Amino acid sequence: MVGYEGNKEQVLARLKRVEGQVRGISRMVEEDVYCIDVLTQVSAATKALQAVALGLLDDHLGHCVRHAVASSADDDGAAADAKIAEASAAIARLVRS
Repeated sequence: MVGYEGNKEQVLARLKRVEGQVRGISRMVEEDVYCIDVLTQVSAATKALQAVALGLLDDHLGHCVRHAVASSADDDGAAADAKIAEASAAIARLVRS
């Protein structure tokens, strides 16, 4: 089970909106819209994707990492350590982007 299973439809809806934004940006370029206006829309789409990523990260921490920590007595914490390292790497990727 994935961490976002409970709100999968919301995640998909947000991604469809971003997809629509990106198609709109493509149309803007095809129609030779002023570059600053295109950049404004690129920024909005980027922020929307970042919001999806943060939501997925929150779901991962609240479900996957919590589950690994709760069951860590079975394996001396190895699963919890792995999930925490995985989450840290995901956070680092988000911060770099």
